[in-house]
Amino acid sequence: MDAFNLLQLGFGFWPSKVLLSAVKLGVFTSLTQEPLTGEQLQQKLGLHPRATYDFLDTLVALKLLEREGTGASARYSNTPETGQFLDREKSTYVGGILEMCNDRLFRFWADLDTALKTGKAQNETSRGMRPMFEELYSDPARLEQFMSAMRGVSAVNFAALAEKFDFSRYKSMCDVGGATGILSTLVARRHSHLKCQSFDLPVVEPIAKKSILADGMSSRVEVVSGDFFKDSLPESDVITMGMILHDWNLEKKMKLIHAAYAALPEGGAFVAIENLIDDARKENAFGLMMSLNMLIEFGDAFDFTFRDFKSWCQEVGFRRFEVIHLAGPCSAAIAYK
Repeated sequence: MDAFNLLQLGFGFWPSKVLLSAVKLGVFTSLTQEPLTGEQLQQKLGLHPRATYDFLDTLVALKLLEREGTGASARYSNTPETGQFLDREKSTYVGGILEMCNDRLFRFWADLDTALKTGKAQNETSRGMRPMFEELYSDPARLEQFMSAMRGVSAVNFAALAEKFDFSRYKSMCDVGGATGILSTLVARRHSHLKCQSFDLPVVEPIAKKSILADGMSSRVEVVSGDFFKDSLPESDVITMGMILHDWNLEKKMKLIHAAYAALPEGGAFVAIENLIDDARKENAFGLMMSLNMLIEFGDAFDFTFRDFKSWCQEVGFRRFEVIHLAGPCSAAIAYK
């Protein structure tokens, strides 16, 4: 890596913030119907004349927009990728998580050095506010927005699990911390023989039912309410947890693994979907940075390797293990009872 690469990495927050601002402002959604000129976008988005063309042409240079022509008459349009994934009007929208990055994480990551020295969260609590989940669960509208964001970013991994994991030997599945029910919906649609449940807190139930109904899967996916730290999990042949374990410290991770073991029959499977860090801790930079994000968000929460997962599950009593790569940096760690 030469000096330029080092500097480019150091200035990486520049292109990141340009993209996050574009998503937040709705640039890509504004270009859904037709290409627009800079002046049209300026008016539509409420941009200042000084900023308009530097902003839009930076998006072009970053390959996030296409431009035909030059000057005031030039017309801007989405690329195939931004049109598919960053248009709020499309079901493939993944920008919800980027909106959260813009509104929350970008500012909190500015205090990474403090987190590294103190081991303490740098989220809302460091600013005298309530913890994120406590704030979310007190506001149903914000909770639904957050869960929609998580749904968009998780759907591709959950769809990969439905395709790659052998559900044929099982009759039932319960997704613990199921949020909008997207994992259960995707698995039920792919495997018609399977009885599927989505388990989450009571405040989540109406959001899950609304989402499952919109997907046309109300007859196939049951919503079950409870607290996974206080209540027994529904008995099922397969217990899944999508991006759940990494939210907690080791003590709570172990409590969840014990709960999954207790809910499974002999031969049942516990599936943890996470950005698993590679065992050598050298390759999956996203997984490692996600663990740093858990430090910033919660302090003692952390991401982990498959070796870690296997060790914890062996301690509880699971006997066989495997890992299935899903998409990007995400994999499914599986423990069989």
